Formats: sequence, C-alpha cells, structure tokens
Amino acid sequence: MVVLKVKRAGILWALVFAMLLAGVLNVGCAMAAEAADQKIVDLGMIAMAAGIAIGIAGFGAGIGLGMGVSSIAAAGAERPEIIGRLFIYVVFIEAIAIYALIVSIFIVIMLPAA
Repeated sequence: MVVLKVKRAGILWALVFAMLLAGVLNVGCAMAAEAADQKIVDLGMIAMAAGIAIGIAGFGAGIGLGMGVSSIAAAGAERPEIIGRLFIYVVFIEAIAIYALIVSIFIVIMLPAA
C-alpha cells in the first residue's frame, strides 16, 4: 500500500508540474503575441481551460472510482446483499466527471468563431 501512495503522489506532482509548465508557456506565448493575434491567444486559453477542467475532474473521479469500487468489492465479499445499495455511491462519483464534461462542452460551444 505504501508503494501505491508513493506512485499516486508522484503522478499528482507530475500533473501539477505539467499544468504549471503549460500555464507559464502559454503566458509567455501570450506576451509575445501582437495585438492582431490576441484573439487567437484568447481562444487558446479558453480551450486550455476546458481541457484542464475535464482533466482534473476526470483524474479525481478516476481515483474516487478506484477507491470506491475496491471498497464495494471488499464489502460485497463479506455481505453480498449490500452490493446493489452501495453502487449509488459510484453514480455520485461519476456525476462529478459528467458535470465537468458538460461544463467543458459549454465552454467550447461558447467559443467565438476565429
């Protein structure tokens, strides 16, 4: 279990570093852009925001589903009659990712034409 926690922490820090690096590079590109290209930079930042929204929510939902389903399997091994009632919690965890997907779709739909 210790190895799993270390791997999970390493993956989380790698994702945080990648997001910070993407933000810094995007800001650098935005500062280098001229006034005529400002609309393209704005569209890129909006698209990156949609991607980050679904990425973070998907990552969190994936971790939650992994922990939740493993707990349901352990509880089902002891008392098989409660498995059906416990799967409602899986639906709640999946709803987070679905809400993020809907928000990301709205963000992309609201993009002005380039």
